[in-house]
Amino acid sequence: MLKLLKFLKKSVFALVFVTMLLILQAVCDLSLPTYTSDIINVGITNSGIEDTVPEVLRASQMDRLFLFMEDTDTALVKDHYSLLSKDTLSEKEWSDYLDEYPLLSSENLYVWDKEAETELTDALSIPMMMVLSFEGDNETSQQMKEQFLANFPANMTQGNPDIFLLIGKLPPEAKTSMLSGITEKLKEMPEMLLTASASSFIKTEYEAVGIDVGQMQLNYIFSIGLRMIGLALAAMLASIFVTFLSSRIAAGMGKDLRSSVFKKVLSFSNQEMDQFSTASLITRSTNDIQQVQTLIVFLIRIVIYSPILALGGIFKVMRTNNSMTWVLVVGVGAIFILIGTLLIVAMPKFKMMQKLVDRINLVTREIITGLPVIRAFSTVAYEEKRFDKANVDLTKNSLFVNRVMTFMMPVLMMIMNLVSILIIWVGADKINAGTMQVGDMIAFIQYTMQIIMAFLMLTMVSIMLPRATVAAKRIDEILSTKISIKEADTDEPTKSGMKGVLEFRDVSFRYPNAQEDVLSGISFTAKPGETTAIIGSTGSGKSTLINLIPRFYDATEGHILVDGTDITKMKQHSLRDKLGFIPQKGVLFTGTIASNIAFGAPNADEAEIKRAADIAQATEFIDAKPEGYESSISEGGTNVSGGQKQRLSIARAIAKRPEIYVFDDSFSALDFKTDATLRRTLKEQLTDSTLIIVAQRISTIMNAEQIIVLDDGRIAGKGTHKELLKNCEVYQQIASSQLSEEELSYE
Repeated sequence: MLKLLKFLKKSVFALVFVTMLLILQAVCDLSLPTYTSDIINVGITNSGIEDTVPEVLRASQMDRLFLFMEDTDTALVKDHYSLLSKDTLSEKEWSDYLDEYPLLSSENLYVWDKEAETELTDALSIPMMMVLSFEGDNETSQQMKEQFLANFPANMTQGNPDIFLLIGKLPPEAKTSMLSGITEKLKEMPEMLLTASASSFIKTEYEAVGIDVGQMQLNYIFSIGLRMIGLALAAMLASIFVTFLSSRIAAGMGKDLRSSVFKKVLSFSNQEMDQFSTASLITRSTNDIQQVQTLIVFLIRIVIYSPILALGGIFKVMRTNNSMTWVLVVGVGAIFILIGTLLIVAMPKFKMMQKLVDRINLVTREIITGLPVIRAFSTVAYEEKRFDKANVDLTKNSLFVNRVMTFMMPVLMMIMNLVSILIIWVGADKINAGTMQVGDMIAFIQYTMQIIMAFLMLTMVSIMLPRATVAAKRIDEILSTKISIKEADTDEPTKSGMKGVLEFRDVSFRYPNAQEDVLSGISFTAKPGETTAIIGSTGSGKSTLINLIPRFYDATEGHILVDGTDITKMKQHSLRDKLGFIPQKGVLFTGTIASNIAFGAPNADEAEIKRAADIAQATEFIDAKPEGYESSISEGGTNVSGGQKQRLSIARAIAKRPEIYVFDDSFSALDFKTDATLRRTLKEQLTDSTLIIVAQRISTIMNAEQIIVLDDGRIAGKGTHKELLKNCEVYQQIASSQLSEEELSYE
């Protein structure tokens, strides 16, 4: 898989941009729980009061707070609060002051300068809690008052004394001694209770001076809500762009992969083609690349995003309340155990998937291609069973994988819900103890779900990874296959004065991993204006010899020369440009008759196309068609006969006007009359070209200037028809099997 990542080089900048977008999305997603916590803790619980330091305080209340402060704290507060009074303000300023705080009447006010919040929080929190407790009417406040008044003489506490006046009358030492015990106990209280008391004190004070706390609360919630909407929109837009870009990156990689695989397959010689079945090459070029392309989308979209989200979530959780981190560990651990179990069970099935797809493609292709033979031999039922087995195997494998996935999702959701319940269970106890706020618990649940989802997404990719890895290996097998036919570094020029001369010099050939040579010591020269025929029994090496000329295979020993130049020192394009190759099995392409004839000569005009068809004896059946040369040719040329297909293949080679024509038993589907007429026309029209004909019928080659007889990969005879009848036993046997005694005696 890593080898294929080099195809992402062109998308480096896009990947960097996608990573930045994913970081933006993660930041937005991770910020939302914090704002949710703020809405609950500050917006609802604290009535929208964000600061634990009051912005304004009545002078009377500030004097009460001073009673419970040490001298250093009192000095700190006075440094950061300004006293506003009628004496210090102008008449207009005093009027505006009363308009802003309508319930104050004529009381003076302390205003905070918005600095040293942390220091002031420490200085004011306990005094505000004590003042709030002494002013309260609830049972807890009454008990606290009674406990405090018990320290005074009975004559001072008769009636309903003002507790703040009593404290003010105490000498400093006595006040410090009396309050120190209460202060120490309050310092041991959870910080959240102190914060809640401070917020309650500030709310009461704001209401007392005429500030609309309800509107303040609405403004705060509305402000946080707008931020959350903005973050959600930003995350949505980032997600859309990431999906768009990741799809483009993966599609571009898929395009490049398909192009590379296609070009590599085109460069394959017959030796490489023998390593891969056609069905497998098609699957690797389509389905396998699609698997890799899909995985790349998930890798970009999830594998980059999930770690960012998980690490960010863990950081946020630690800041929210690290005492519940063990709950997160339990949830993630349960998911890993589940995924690990499922992977152990399903991994082998994922690895089998591509092989089963290969198998069904192979069977389908064989059945469709060989349908006429299947029908002719009445083996339709057998082929149906063969296809059904391949189909059922793939279906069973797919069903197993899908069932595993179906089972996994409900269990994962159950784990997530159980983790939520566990968080609520533990969090409720902490809230009751005052060590945790409701908003923090909600945020903890959200962060935990985000972290678990991040790990869940990673495991989902890990499930896809085995199949995509297998597909990537299969693609790499093609791309890393070494080409046996090496391209020449430079195109060595041919010798002057030679055109169309083909020479074999002591050529031998052995198939890869074979024990014996298929061809041994082959030497002959084919010249322009002459016909060189090759004949021999089945398996004698005729087609193998022909395949060496265009370098479908390279000779194991010896040399093949065209116009005096070794073909291994010529560019393959230059070599094949000199050849007109007509295979035994005519191959036509989807299009028209004219496009197929002009396949090797794209610039051929109508006259050239008609000339080639006329020489190939194809004019008769072409003119008989309503659309003539514009008649359509279906896939594989299935709408023309075998003989017509061969003639169109011959016409295609003729239109190219090559120096050397190679006919690999290309007259086998022609009747004797057409065969004879075609050979005569070729001889008359292609006087400057070299003709090499592989044939099974002696009647096809008996007029050739040179006949080469192959027997078991060796030349058994070489000469004209008459010469071979006299001195070549193998040729005599072939002739006697095909010609009558009269024809033999005549010859």
